[in-house]
Amino acid sequence: VLMALDMAALLRGLRAGRALRGLCVVAAPTATSPPCGSLRRGFHCAALRLQDESKSDKPPSSSSNYHEHYQAHSADQDAAGVSGSDPAADRSAGPNTGYQDQSGDRDEDYETEEQLQARILTAALEFVPLHGWSMEAIAAGAESLGLSSASTGMFDQGAGDLVLHFIAQCNAQLTEILAEQHNQVQLGQAEPKKTADFIRDAVETRLRMHIPYIETWPQAMSLLLLPHNIPDSLKHLSTLVDDIWYYAGDRSTDMNWYTKRAALTGIYNTTELVMIQDSSPDFQDTWTFLDNRIQDVVNMATTAKQVQSTGEAVVQGLVGAAVTVSGLILNSPLQQC
Repeated sequence: VLMALDMAALLRGLRAGRALRGLCVVAAPTATSPPCGSLRRGFHCAALRLQDESKSDKPPSSSSNYHEHYQAHSADQDAAGVSGSDPAADRSAGPNTGYQDQSGDRDEDYETEEQLQARILTAALEFVPLHGWSMEAIAAGAESLGLSSASTGMFDQGAGDLVLHFIAQCNAQLTEILAEQHNQVQLGQAEPKKTADFIRDAVETRLRMHIPYIETWPQAMSLLLLPHNIPDSLKHLSTLVDDIWYYAGDRSTDMNWYTKRAALTGIYNTTELVMIQDSSPDFQDTWTFLDNRIQDVVNMATTAKQVQSTGEAVVQGLVGAAVTVSGLILNSPLQQC
């Protein structure tokens, strides 16, 4: 019976020990404790065993473990920060040279339609002596630049665009020459010319630019007389006359402004007509004719009657130019171009 009671007490002690396992605190017996009975000894032994098992199963301190892990992780991050970098951060911090370079290339290579047309027409001038002022010359110019001959479709006025481009190019070149001469006079590096001499030299310089194309120039003049080319042709002629008078020193604002420009327009047109028919050495007959026309203007009085005569002479000169050019084209071998 006593043994059965001891076993029952032991079982109850085991259950109580399991309940106390999480506390991990068991009162140790003092040395002065009196000897206990078998029940007390059994319970005490069971409690000691439960305490040992609790110590062996106890995990490490969670706070200590987290602290050590945090220190190790922080050390790894510091090392990574020294030895490497975030590619995204590098891209945002560094200059975006790839886009800048592409943008620069596009800006440098970009060409407007007007610039492309000018390049083609300038190249086409080399083929005018062979093909005349024609679409064939423009096509040859485009092909010389590595472009398709279909590029001729860019030119709405056809061969007239080639003639107008050449005239604009020559006018711009003459303006540069006159501006340079004006600067030299202003700096005291050259003596100023008389107005008549200045105008005469300017007209000759401009007309000499036709000499490389003189054989085909009648064809060019006939293209300028086509209705759709007349507005641009008159605009270029007006610009030429204005520039010559401006650098000649004319600053008039009265009726003389119109008189002088009308007179110079007539001189230029009639001299151009003489030039395309001139067969003398270095076009000497043309320059003689020009000298005489300039002298006529110098000797012209400024009365209203003479102004009217000047205007009539200009109109007659323009009409005569159209008639003369038409006759030349009919007799020209280029009339089929």
